[in-house]
Amino acid sequence: MIILFNPRATKPRNRRFPLSVMALAAVLEGHEEYEIVDGNLDENPTQTILNLVREKNVEILGVSVMPGPQMVAAVNSCREIRKVYPKLPIVWGGYFPSIYSDSALNAPYVDYVVRGQGEQTLLELIDAIRGNRKFEGILGLSYKDVFGLHRHNPERLMQNPDVFPWSPFHRVPVGRYLRPSFFGKRTTAHHASIGCPFRCSFCGVHAIYGNRELAESPARTEAILRHLKEQYGADSVQFYDMNFFLKESHARELAERMEPLGFHWWCEARIDTFNRYSDATLEAVRRAGCTMIFFGAESGSDWVLKEMQKDITTEQTLAVAKRIRQFGIIPEFSFVIGNPRDPERDTRETLEFIRKIKRLNRQSEIIIYHYTPVPQRTSMYGNIDNQVTFPTTPDEWATKKWLDFTLRIDPNTPWLKRKTKNLIDNFEVVVNARWPTVQDIRAPWWSRILLKMLSAWRYAARIYAFPKELRWAQNFISLRKPKHESL
Repeated sequence: MIILFNPRATKPRNRRFPLSVMALAAVLEGHEEYEIVDGNLDENPTQTILNLVREKNVEILGVSVMPGPQMVAAVNSCREIRKVYPKLPIVWGGYFPSIYSDSALNAPYVDYVVRGQGEQTLLELIDAIRGNRKFEGILGLSYKDVFGLHRHNPERLMQNPDVFPWSPFHRVPVGRYLRPSFFGKRTTAHHASIGCPFRCSFCGVHAIYGNRELAESPARTEAILRHLKEQYGADSVQFYDMNFFLKESHARELAERMEPLGFHWWCEARIDTFNRYSDATLEAVRRAGCTMIFFGAESGSDWVLKEMQKDITTEQTLAVAKRIRQFGIIPEFSFVIGNPRDPERDTRETLEFIRKIKRLNRQSEIIIYHYTPVPQRTSMYGNIDNQVTFPTTPDEWATKKWLDFTLRIDPNTPWLKRKTKNLIDNFEVVVNARWPTVQDIRAPWWSRILLKMLSAWRYAARIYAFPKELRWAQNFISLRKPKHESL
């Protein structure tokens, strides 16, 4: 038996399908006996796994690991499982081990790391563990040899999602994943592509996949969503693709196929790509149910965007904020503030730029992050290679200091002064109180009025310091915070 483990990553109300392990389950279906254990559903997944190992002939424990809370949960579970069953092969895959392969292998409870797209690599690894092939021939695999040394095999080229079968929805309790959201009463999640063709120097995605994106066919996306609607009652979807829109012809066909489903949906898109689409295509996207689009605006400074290799301009962002209003789609703009070369200037210019966006389109949702570096194949954004020393083990990554770093709560980077960080944080409190997110379906109607009244004078006067009354009000009301879903 193969166990596919998705450690806890979020609060119960925010859980969605464990898409990573379901993708692996799809290639095992009909060929291998397997169980999916999801820490977002199971209150004691470690004990569930221990019971399975005791009762079944478990050959591999495969663990999907994202940085942050899921990585902490993975550390705790794998450490305990290794103590009880020291010979059980434990495999980590996903974003964290793909970026930090050596750190993952430094853990005594991690034997193998699957980097990048894992379906084919897992199948070949199963064969190798059974003695049917050699480990050194498996692309995309990192492992410890007989001497304990780390071996990193060459990368595996990505394959189009259409190559692999659908996720086996019948193997999970689908109803428990269809949760209420701003988009519908039974919101699902879907990943229609893999990778990203762009070169943003602050992002870790191209460090894993290179500069490629492969998307499933519109017909397959439609078929999967139709299945979820007809069999399980799904009425809305969040697409977790890095770039849901890439080619206009693809976007147009997908919109036309999705329109009869009656879904409302959220996705991510590039600002420059969106700007190039015709009004007819964007109208088709609106008719198809697109309700909100997340855009990586990143900075209000063109010099920073150039250093980021973002390949967009601030004028393009403003054009999107203005143009999207006619289609009734809410834009969600994300900013990464704290350029290592001149964080004070970047902060000053970006905060003023956000105010400009709000003047153009008050419906714009604003998400602000502190820049935190991610290792790259080449130099990290901002030429900070010698300024940050990353942890060398998952246990150290699981400490509060590095958890706060990963979640960008308190990155404590050497170039960002505390005064500047406080300005960013306080501005975020004020702007989010002035325009509370529409995505919180639990907040009472009066809460938004209260927050707007309390914050209006601060925003108008540009007084952001010590917004204690707003923090108190936001904690009392407990509004949803889109960027802190997992906390």
